[in-house]
Amino acid sequence: MAHTAAELLDTTVAELAPDPGANRLVPLIARGAAGPAVLQALALEQRWVIDADRRAFLHLEQRAAEEPEAAAYFRLLAGGEELARGHLAAFAAACGVDEARSRAHRPRPGCQAYPAYVSWLALNASPTDAVLAITVNFSAWGGYCATIGAALRTHYGFTAEACAFFDFFARPAPDLDESATAAVGAGLATGRLDTHLAHTYGGLLQSYEALFWDTLLQTA
Repeated sequence: MAHTAAELLDTTVAELAPDPGANRLVPLIARGAAGPAVLQALALEQRWVIDADRRAFLHLEQRAAEEPEAAAYFRLLAGGEELARGHLAAFAAACGVDEARSRAHRPRPGCQAYPAYVSWLALNASPTDAVLAITVNFSAWGGYCATIGAALRTHYGFTAEACAFFDFFARPAPDLDESATAAVGAGLATGRLDTHLAHTYGGLLQSYEALFWDTLLQTA
């Protein structure tokens, strides 16, 4: 049994880590075997994800008025999504996706199940439980972004600016890690953290993350 916030985060990340072979699309991108339509779909769907997640994190920050450590965590996340949105525009442009194409895009339900569930958490989960669930999911997402960023340079000839969206999520974020640990620690100390519920939320997020990639794979 985990006794500290750091231990709880580590054990939950390990328990909910996706099977290495579960994501079939990222390895295709890593080999340069995914076509332009896949990259375009990734850019188009992420535009919807980023905007929805930012608003959900801002709502969680507001709900965490009595949990200042959790509020600080979600404030950092919302700021990060704002920065990522700017980087995403450069990736979309490199993929040949302009503003008109983006506005006309009809999002795929399987890709938007993830942000829809983040929004559900923003309305229904306790902020501290959401901290643990979201932090666990970011571990897998960061690894995928590192692989994609490297592949875009090696196989697709993308510039550093076009890869910045993935580089942003792939690089270590010690401030965010410290904030998550502080929020989870405060939740443990005050009894606000329900580890069973947080584990359940984290597992669902991982499933919706997998659905996102499986849906994009249909365009490969």
